[in-house]
Amino acid sequence: MPLLVPPAPAPALMSVLAALSSPTAVMEIRTPALRNAEGPLDAEHPLPVHVFEPAPVQGGLPQARLTGWRFHIRAGAGVAAAGETVATPDGWVFSRFSEGPYLVSTERALRQAETLPAMYQPHLLSVPGLYMMALWLHVDPRADAATAQPDPSDLLIPLAPAPPGITSHRVHRLVELVPALSPRLAAPPLLGSPA
Repeated sequence: MPLLVPPAPAPALMSVLAALSSPTAVMEIRTPALRNAEGPLDAEHPLPVHVFEPAPVQGGLPQARLTGWRFHIRAGAGVAAAGETVATPDGWVFSRFSEGPYLVSTERALRQAETLPAMYQPHLLSVPGLYMMALWLHVDPRADAATAQPDPSDLLIPLAPAPPGITSHRVHRLVELVPALSPRLAAPPLLGSPA
């Protein structure tokens, strides 16, 4: 069933498009696929990025905090990079372009999610303490992406590479993974983790 992708805030999209139109921003980045891309570049597939935080009550579900939006940057027929924005006190601003295994894995997880029998709202989930990213499929497809919170019926598809003991690209019920995630939610992020 198709996913119901929430609309990105206009300033988030505009900040990525402005960075794409800036020769300096594109040429000075460390993403060879984007620097060497031919043809027009476009931002698509906006996904809200959340960090899971400890549950407010022991044994409860973790809480989600919106930290940014990630857009796939299409160059011709393929995805060359991701454009990321972050929330600041002044609103949404461009953060960086990136590429790597999570980009390819996100595309694969989105295709995987579209084969599920129910409709979900896709989000990206970062668990910095585990150096883990996952596609979070929220059971309420019409929820406000900024305030969506985990539901026991939500699904997670861990992206590759996944941490030891967690299988990437296997659809997990959120409640199955909470015991593995919870001890690390309060841990400080590892150096270089995908927050």
